[in-house]
Amino acid sequence: MNWLRRMMYGRYGYDQLSLFLFLAYFVLWVLSLFRPLWFLYWVGAALLLWSVYRVLSRRIDRRRAENARFMSLAGPVIRWFKMRRTIRRDREHCYFKCPNCGQYLRVPRGKGRITVNCRSCGISFEEKS
Repeated sequence: MNWLRRMMYGRYGYDQLSLFLFLAYFVLWVLSLFRPLWFLYWVGAALLLWSVYRVLSRRIDRRRAENARFMSLAGPVIRWFKMRRTIRRDREHCYFKCPNCGQYLRVPRGKGRITVNCRSCGISFEEKS
């Protein structure tokens, strides 16, 4: 195990983009098993090689910039899925979206009609919880 630590010293390692590339490779690999299309296999192999290259790269500043660009595109989608999961799991609260700024607001469930104050923009609106 120590040899792996020594080898990875000074290298970039995994981040969200590397994980996405690996998952895309895996999906394309599975699709190429069911539908024998040669280009799916090669596109997936290229994604895997790019992912490994990024993990082993010593150009940390460039890899961080690539990941920042990826997260600027994928971040809103990731936050949307996480919010949906939170809303589905939370049985004690209702979630409302502010009509002015779009901020999600959490209020106790079962209180009837309540006035909700947005902490972000200060607007007040009435909702049924």
